[in-house]
Amino acid sequence: MRVGIIGGSGYVGGELLRLLLHHPQTEVALVTSEKHAGEYVHAVHPNLRGLTHLKFTQYHLSKVEKNCDLVFTALPHGASVKIVPELLKAGLKVIDMSADFRLKNPESYLKWYGWNHPVPELLMEAVYGLPELHREEIREAKLVACPGCMATATILPLMPLIKSSLIDLDRIIVDVKVGSSGAGAAPSAASHHPERSGGTRPYKPTDHRHIPEIEQELSLVAKKPVRVAFTPHAVNMVRGILATVHAFLAREITMKDVWMAYRLTYENEAFIRFLRYKKGLYQYPDPKIVVGSNFCDIGFEVDSRVNRLVVFSAIDNLMKGAAGQAVHCLNIMLGINEKTGLEHPGFHPV
Repeated sequence: MRVGIIGGSGYVGGELLRLLLHHPQTEVALVTSEKHAGEYVHAVHPNLRGLTHLKFTQYHLSKVEKNCDLVFTALPHGASVKIVPELLKAGLKVIDMSADFRLKNPESYLKWYGWNHPVPELLMEAVYGLPELHREEIREAKLVACPGCMATATILPLMPLIKSSLIDLDRIIVDVKVGSSGAGAAPSAASHHPERSGGTRPYKPTDHRHIPEIEQELSLVAKKPVRVAFTPHAVNMVRGILATVHAFLAREITMKDVWMAYRLTYENEAFIRFLRYKKGLYQYPDPKIVVGSNFCDIGFEVDSRVNRLVVFSAIDNLMKGAAGQAVHCLNIMLGINEKTGLEHPGFHPV
């Protein structure tokens, strides 16, 4: 399959290139960047030096239509929506990395993103790109809207608990720690190294933009509305997310009940791993162990004293939270082994 990356100069674009250049079923036909047009890809992504002679080009629909069968749009929120409709009209399949097609209710874009959605008819056509939940829809999709990284780290640990009716749906609290690459490649005062280094900074403690997609997808699982209290923190690491979920039990349970819920849901999922060790440094999920991989590690502990289940999930925000998940969706769309191009483990030590 001939693929293109629209907006390939950011961190997600770089990860897509790293994965797709060695993917046995894809040929990267073009990579666009308005800022870096004419420059070699390795000038922006130095880890790819010697692996490709591609140069960034400007975006022109005619060139994309001529050279590609499928495109990844790795553009900022609000930018993808301006070009995705014309890409679809040209007969191309699209895997979008932005938030522009994740939400089904067009009114949610005005509430959470501050703009009216210009093509609301595409929202119902778009498939939310979480393979563990929407595999069959992804298989036939023309437009896949990849989830947010923090939404991925939240939905995956909660989905089995909701399916098994283990927790109170009215009291779910999620605390997320995220690395600086989650803010993108464009620097800001908040991501400036002297400000970020050595710190743990809460930001947007209420009404974060990932909340509506989390609640949308968990409500589908529950078949009734689910509300989530969600607070992220910027921490002193480059890659990775650790989500700590505080869920309160709907009934008396044992550890076996929790294990059963996860195994029944994820038994055949290639990129979900469970861990709860009694010795060693990594007794629970840690983002450090999944960096560079497409795994989501999940662990838990029952707090019977206060009727609480605390669950941890760890992902690499640029892999399982973005590019790796997009390639997973691509593999499903191609009808090939879902692990193709994604089988490498994380790095250790980092």
